[in-house]
Amino acid sequence: SSTGTWTTVWTDGLTSLDRYKGRCYHIERVVGEDNQYIAYVAYPLDLFEEGSVTNMFTSIVGNVFGFKAL
Repeated sequence: SSTGTWTTVWTDGLTSLDRYKGRCYHIERVVGEDNQYIAYVAYPLDLFEEGSVTNMFTSIVGNVFGFKAL
């Protein structure tokens, strides 16, 4: 997941990457699998609307199902 794109756009100046970026805080090897790992990523609460299940669901599901093998 990200807060931007590869292309610079005018809205880049409105977003603080350091404030809103996700942070990987732990990586662990998948037992019994070669070259497979689980990454734990934390996101700032400011990215989520309070009490919005829809916002939380789309953020998690949209990101997880959009991932590709690295």
